[in-house]
Amino acid sequence: MSVAKSSLVMASGTIISRVLGFVRAVVLAAAIGVTTNAADAFGVANQLPNNVYAIIVGGVLNAVLVPQIVKARSHVDGGKGYIDRLLTFILTIFFAVSVISTVAAPFLVDIYTKDWTGPELALATAFAYWCLPQLFFYGLYSLLGEVLNARSAFGPFMWAPVLNNVVSLAGLIAFIFMFGADPTGTHAAATWTPDKIALLAGSATLGVAAQAFILLFAWKRIGLKLNLNFKWRGFGLGPALKAASWSLGMVVVTQIGGLVQTIVASGTLVSRETNSAIAGVAAAGIAWLIFMLPHSVATVSIATAYFTKMAQHVHDGKMESFKKDFVDGIRAILVISVFATAALIVLAYPISRVFAGELSALISLGNVIIAMMIGLIPFSFVFMMQRAFFALEDTRSPFLFTVVQIGLHITGAITLSIFAPTEWLVVGLALLTSGTVAIQATVAYLFLVKRIGSLAGFGFRASTLKFVLSGAVSGIAGFGMVQALGGIRAGSFVVDKVITSGLSVTIIGFVMFAVYVAALKLSRSSEIDAVLASVKGIVRR
Repeated sequence: MSVAKSSLVMASGTIISRVLGFVRAVVLAAAIGVTTNAADAFGVANQLPNNVYAIIVGGVLNAVLVPQIVKARSHVDGGKGYIDRLLTFILTIFFAVSVISTVAAPFLVDIYTKDWTGPELALATAFAYWCLPQLFFYGLYSLLGEVLNARSAFGPFMWAPVLNNVVSLAGLIAFIFMFGADPTGTHAAATWTPDKIALLAGSATLGVAAQAFILLFAWKRIGLKLNLNFKWRGFGLGPALKAASWSLGMVVVTQIGGLVQTIVASGTLVSRETNSAIAGVAAAGIAWLIFMLPHSVATVSIATAYFTKMAQHVHDGKMESFKKDFVDGIRAILVISVFATAALIVLAYPISRVFAGELSALISLGNVIIAMMIGLIPFSFVFMMQRAFFALEDTRSPFLFTVVQIGLHITGAITLSIFAPTEWLVVGLALLTSGTVAIQATVAYLFLVKRIGSLAGFGFRASTLKFVLSGAVSGIAGFGMVQALGGIRAGSFVVDKVITSGLSVTIIGFVMFAVYVAALKLSRSSEIDAVLASVKGIVRR
């Protein structure tokens, strides 16, 4: 299967999954609100396993599994015995961590929150008991999916989250039907009963479990079967464990950074008595969901397809082919990420209207989205460069440039917690993330060039400049349309009602895309043709 076709299959599943995820977030906001104490309590609890999952996908498993499985294909049994032992080993670790984390739920919630007491802390802890078992199922999903990716069966890994969203959405609809909607947080945290908690958080965990187990059918279709094998000694797990050691260090460092950010963001809850529209943990979670939409559709799909090819080039000693694939992947990612950055910054407030009805609340959420979207392009760079290092079986370099980013982020987050006004605290954290990721991308690029040599001659810089200039023109056009429709103020068409906001997003987004395509066509950028072909393919599918 070609890279383009593989990326298309993955993007198709990711688009549907992300659309359903967006719908789920809207329904969740209708059920428990965005800037409410219950929303923050659930946000903290559900974020605990999600944070680890994000690190798993971005670190340990990608670093270990694909290169090792590619090499294991040369074994007499096609790598079956090695895969069984490797997966059994990692699954055992996931199970142990999941059990320990669930037992330690009160402790984890306590350290992830700042100045929370009484009902809010108790509610977050109750949610956490239901949510933390997701760790094991996220691990199972990632393991099964990475093996499929290594066998160039990319589709199931990206389509499985669709089932997760369907199950979770069904749970939310049942929750609203049984207990009613509370988007403004009129029901105090102390009024939450065990059955309400179980339905909301339990359905979220059930969705993750379904997402994992459905991949077993995909394994069966390509002739694989998971057989647990605990005979780890003397079977060549050493290289995998060595690669995992640096990635494990990256996990620990990133977790510390995430911990500090969540603690700082959770401190906004105590100020909500005087300003109910202050953005907190839940608002940051929604902004992250929107941020991840273009990243998941474009960056993850493209990088995953190129990753296996790059790992094979390294195994075959074809470094020029490796560099070409890396640059091709970056250019394909950038042509989408640049437009997504411009569009989501311009449309941040009308998108926020879908989640929050009050003008002050939607502006608070929109500010966080804008601050976060500034970091999308460097975030995409880092993601692809991590895959390049993992293909090179170098997990030390990603650890080092991650330490740089997290160190700066922790310092900045503590500074913000002391000096930033509460209403701007989460916005400041989002801006801080964007800035430190930009520095991380720069350091990562310098590391990569030092390792593989110059990337000159592949048209990398010229293409990037074309994308950025075209994105700027598109952004100016979109901003002008927002102002022409009344701007961001009470009663304006852009943010008056959900339907008018939706129409605004659709119309302005379409015009911005047309301007972006036209600008790239005028600059004779070949990448836009590939994007348009992919869009047509997705629509046909």
